[in-house]
Amino acid sequence: MYRLSSAKRYFLALLLLAGFLSGCVTTSDSRFSREADRDDAVDSFVQLGTAYIAQGNTERARTHLERALELDPQSAPALSAMGLVYRSEGETGHAEDAFRKALSNDASYTRGRAYYGAFLYGEGRYQEAREQFRRASENTSYDERSSVFFNLGMAEERLGNLQAAADAYRRSLELGRGDVRSLLALSRTLTDLGEYDRAGAYYGQLTDMMARNPRMVHSPESLLTGIRIARHFGDRDRESSLALQLKNNYPDSVEYQQYRALISNGQ
Repeated sequence: MYRLSSAKRYFLALLLLAGFLSGCVTTSDSRFSREADRDDAVDSFVQLGTAYIAQGNTERARTHLERALELDPQSAPALSAMGLVYRSEGETGHAEDAFRKALSNDASYTRGRAYYGAFLYGEGRYQEAREQFRRASENTSYDERSSVFFNLGMAEERLGNLQAAADAYRRSLELGRGDVRSLLALSRTLTDLGEYDRAGAYYGQLTDMMARNPRMVHSPESLLTGIRIARHFGDRDRESSLALQLKNNYPDSVEYQQYRALISNGQ
């Protein structure tokens, strides 16, 4: 049910003063042209590298990213992408060094900050991850801000801050224009908070989307969330229908065990 490219831009200012020799201007133009060509090459290598990362081909990714770093050892995008390569290969120390160096070179590189946050989250360092996601979320021009807020919500949940998690999921939903995973996460978190009316409203949006798209199917998480909401409102038919789907489709899931515990405790 649930179903990388950004370049570092250099802003060059060329001040031409009266009295400069034309030969000097020509030399400067040539130097800046070479720098622009280098930056374009770095950007191309990073794009290729991240594409190979997405395919799971870290060997080819490393080749292109190393070429980018040969041209610009300080490139935040190249260093951040190399951090992903290290992480996928289990080299967590090298991965963190690469992420930290990227942000030290360019603290405004939001994609690299989001990568670093995800790395920290995967290492169970939730407070540090939350800080990276929080800072990344402040960049209003970042094109994947919805995902940053979603990740922020997950970190807040891990830290036991359910209201903050719900706020982050709601912001992710607003920016993602009805993203399915944000709808479910928000419904589930509001249920945990006991805000069943709001949870039910968002869950209704989710099931409406599912009704319009036959390729979307319930996950164990969405079924259990629906069961809990239906159970609170005394909707036995709805609860039974969702419970049967959970039992038949996901009998070995954690959620089914949680449901059995729920009914055995009479909650």
